[in-house]
Amino acid sequence: MTQDQRQTTAAAPWDKAGWRAYPRVQMPDYPDADALNAVEAQLAKYPPLVFAGEARRLKAHLARVAEGQAFLLQGGDCAESFAEFSADNIRDTFKVLLQMAVVLTWGAQLPVVKVGRMAGQFAKPRSAATETVDGVELPSYRGDIINGFDFTPEARIPDPQRMLSAYTQAAASLNLLRAFSTGGYADIHRVQSWIADFTSGPEAERYRDIADRIRDAMAFMQAAGVTSATAHELGQVDFFTSHEALLLEYEEALSRIDTTTGLPVAGSGHMIWIGDRTRQPDGAHVEFARGVQNPIGLKTGPSTTADDLKRLMEKLNPDNESGRLTLIARFGAGSVGEHLPRLIRTVREEGANVVWSCDPMHGNVIKSSTGYKTRPFDSILREVREFFAVHKAEGTIPGGVHFEMTGKDVTECTGGLRAVTDENLSDRYHTACDPRLNASQSLELAFLVAEELRNRRVADPEARARAV
Repeated sequence: MTQDQRQTTAAAPWDKAGWRAYPRVQMPDYPDADALNAVEAQLAKYPPLVFAGEARRLKAHLARVAEGQAFLLQGGDCAESFAEFSADNIRDTFKVLLQMAVVLTWGAQLPVVKVGRMAGQFAKPRSAATETVDGVELPSYRGDIINGFDFTPEARIPDPQRMLSAYTQAAASLNLLRAFSTGGYADIHRVQSWIADFTSGPEAERYRDIADRIRDAMAFMQAAGVTSATAHELGQVDFFTSHEALLLEYEEALSRIDTTTGLPVAGSGHMIWIGDRTRQPDGAHVEFARGVQNPIGLKTGPSTTADDLKRLMEKLNPDNESGRLTLIARFGAGSVGEHLPRLIRTVREEGANVVWSCDPMHGNVIKSSTGYKTRPFDSILREVREFFAVHKAEGTIPGGVHFEMTGKDVTECTGGLRAVTDENLSDRYHTACDPRLNASQSLELAFLVAEELRNRRVADPEARARAV
């Protein structure tokens, strides 16, 4: 396809239902079309979960990330569960993300844009359409918004009513997150005390110096009269939500026209992303995402070709708008150096404005000796370090990190301060899909990434200038 053809395609008229004419993958076939139509009609009457102004604000924050003037932290559940839904789980994950953000702020000396994989991360792509247990083959579990986790024929039938349950849970989650963000729970002095608690144990001693420096900085600001009472930024935070826009019937039903700009916006979340399995340039998911004004994430993996990336950037960001497109790199530890440089050079050749973010989770899944799917902490950290090293060599900006994590004390990823082993995985292996970092592992990783950021800033005069 020529450049002129790409521009013509990108500029083609868009309709929220237009994706239905394109090839679709990783989506369910609902057996009852009438029931599906009824649910879609009902969702279309509901209020949007997020508002266009919030999505525009996130896009502006991400534009600063693209310029090296902020850093992106994106994290949360692999797949949100109806059964595990509770105010405590939301609070605990939010609490860990706040701590991670403060630690990363210290390392980068930049504001951190906080985006949760929350209030919408209900659908998951799968590597196979079916799974077999004890000789019984059934359709794969695709997330609570589509079918049930129980391994029974009834549970695995796609049920459109689940979209209504997902909407209700997402609305309740957003209500609580907004309250936490602005009601005093996110006060930076409170967050600093949580960080100090984490580093008080002997196993976290190596991170105590960073925690002490954060404490000293807070004490200095307070002595200078900069407190939560005098600077509202210290008492509340901007917090945004994101999810993979996999189930397009749900996305279409919640899309709206922004009354301020007259342009379409996805009302399901502030940021939506396209997965590595659904990023076909001429596929349904790209067709839907290209028309909404939200920030868009695009997973890029080893199979991403230069031509595909060019076509995708042209379709998803034809005006080359800064903050619009985040490329979420996921290669696997040991493979970043083979694949990321060629994609960075493709972006540079096109003159494209993008945010580069590192997803060190999806390329590092292994099967443990005890039979559990897991992710080694050391592999996750290695991929992050390789991501930073490649960007340093290429002279480009490593804009953010993207983790699957939870505030709960699960045992799903091995390693970390508490040294979760293969034998420990069965203790609290609660994930409905992929293994997540627990609270301790997540915060430890933030400390280690902060050290990378600080080393880069000290060694890079341009990075220091951007921070100023």
